[in-house]
Amino acid sequence: MSSSIVEQQALSLPPLIPREILFGNPQRTNPGLSPDGKYLAYIAPDEKNVLQVWLRTVGQEDDRILTADKKRGIRIFLWTYNADQLIYLQDSDGDENFHLYLVNIQSNIVRDLTPFQNVKAQLVGLDPKFPNEVLVGMNLNNSQKFDVYRVNLKNGAVEFNTDNPGNVIHWTADAEFQIRAATASTPDGGSDLFFRETTDKPWETLHHWEADEEGASVSFSADGKTLYLTANHNANAQRLIALDLATRQETIIAEDEQYDVGNIIIQPITRVIQAVSFYKDKQEWKVLDPSIAADFEAIPKVRPGEFFVVSRDLEDKNWLVAYITDDGPVYYYAYNRESKTSTFLFSNQPKLEGLQLASMQPISYKARDGLTIHAYLTTPPGIPAVNLPTVLLVHGGPWARDIWGYNSLAQWLANRGYAVLQVNFRGSTGYGKAFLNAGNHEWAGKMHSDLIDAVDWLVQKGISDPKKIAIMGGSYGGYATLVGLTFTPEVFAAGVDIVGPSNLITLLQTIPPYWEPIKGMFYHRVGNLETEQEFLKSRSPLFFADRIQKPLLIGQGANDPRVKQAESDQIVQAMRQRNLPVEYVLYTDEGHGFARPENRLHFYAIAEEFLAKYLGGRFEPIGDIQGHSGVIN
Repeated sequence: MSSSIVEQQALSLPPLIPREILFGNPQRTNPGLSPDGKYLAYIAPDEKNVLQVWLRTVGQEDDRILTADKKRGIRIFLWTYNADQLIYLQDSDGDENFHLYLVNIQSNIVRDLTPFQNVKAQLVGLDPKFPNEVLVGMNLNNSQKFDVYRVNLKNGAVEFNTDNPGNVIHWTADAEFQIRAATASTPDGGSDLFFRETTDKPWETLHHWEADEEGASVSFSADGKTLYLTANHNANAQRLIALDLATRQETIIAEDEQYDVGNIIIQPITRVIQAVSFYKDKQEWKVLDPSIAADFEAIPKVRPGEFFVVSRDLEDKNWLVAYITDDGPVYYYAYNRESKTSTFLFSNQPKLEGLQLASMQPISYKARDGLTIHAYLTTPPGIPAVNLPTVLLVHGGPWARDIWGYNSLAQWLANRGYAVLQVNFRGSTGYGKAFLNAGNHEWAGKMHSDLIDAVDWLVQKGISDPKKIAIMGGSYGGYATLVGLTFTPEVFAAGVDIVGPSNLITLLQTIPPYWEPIKGMFYHRVGNLETEQEFLKSRSPLFFADRIQKPLLIGQGANDPRVKQAESDQIVQAMRQRNLPVEYVLYTDEGHGFARPENRLHFYAIAEEFLAKYLGGRFEPIGDIQGHSGVIN
């Protein structure tokens, strides 16, 4: 393509969107109704731009700040069933040793409910019938396993509740707030469903799922006689199943041949399962409880986009609903079930409104072995999708998937002039077990060839300039970037790796202690550290660093418990020994990704200048970014 056409395209692009709008903190987000419906809490930045929990009285504008997090920002909070108390989770500089904090909305007093060093807390459950208690999992006695503790929300007393035999990874409480079911991993990479009639009886195994199957307990019915599960035994995709605990008979409640059950809406008091979703190209809801059918007809009419019910009061008269679209912010509404009317609350990022953002299109293509692969294509608005510089944006997990909707990275890249393709390669979740298991032992194998087939599809369609395609991603996506530059060095013009492992042997040797119970799953899906070291080495980019031809940018968190700093250090060292082009930015107060906006803004500033250098897109000058911890090595 001639330079004059490139210049014309650049002139046709919408104005450059500041990184601050794309990667800065939301203005307000994640609203939640108090159980009595009187208060609305949400997350928003304070005057120092640190995310805190805020509160307003419903129907008034008396918004006030409740918390005083010093640096990292709060991103997860929940109302307890005591109307004066909410809880939030917070770790230290990305170490993922989350503590559970209690906030009194009247006194603003914050209490650490799990004040134990080097211990990770997990929320197991809250229950409206037990408003002054919370069940918490903690690896307090043994770093590898999470026992259950009952914490008193009035006085903070912590009481040991249920011993973990060593392999339980998920607990389920019944309607009397007693732990009576659990999902446990097994050494073969599979899992067991545990059940006990009462808390003083021993666990029995109701079902074993093989390594190529998946299943988990979801909830008990109100009378305790039925256990709801999601599982894919005797089927390709995960189904919602009701298990009669007296007869052990299973009844299928909801299923799809190809797609796994996604979100499940459960009425908090009656415990009736009301709706489930299946995430196909977009989310599709299936209503199971007729009492909400009229609501699910009224809600989509309010505005376009996919909707989620994100909060409800205990009387179930008022819901909060989020609407997600691909070319704008998340819009939050208060919905009244009696009048079937909706009132706009706020969007999470009003500065996005009115901007010329890109649409995200679901596409699919055939991989070289005939498997259908689904993906999402985002191209720059205002210009034809022809012969564009392109970024292949690879999701993490890898046992996760990309979904439709606003994506800050995709919008950023499209605004800079790039086509963006997000591929749900084999091994991604949501598409049934045959698709998931097609990724077993295929890291740097067929999981990678799916990405190369995506590149070929882009080129064949005329969308991408084959000489100007970069690969970028975080976690597994970072690994895929390293694989791209080492296993297929001629395909990509550049790579951006964020917290990606470079050596599968050291990755598996340094997993967090609390991943020990799921080691069998890693061995089954990735490779066995004890018996397949040569295989793991053959799929590790570190040992092929000499093949790298194209420039690489790496971002890493110093406190990452999953992908240790050494994973980035060692590939950088190997490249520098060979005088290969690598840039490396280490963030001293981050873990597995960049939580602090200052660090996001810093890294993506470096990344867009890097991409502009090798792909020719636009970039906003770095400028003076205050408060980041990035060290350029």
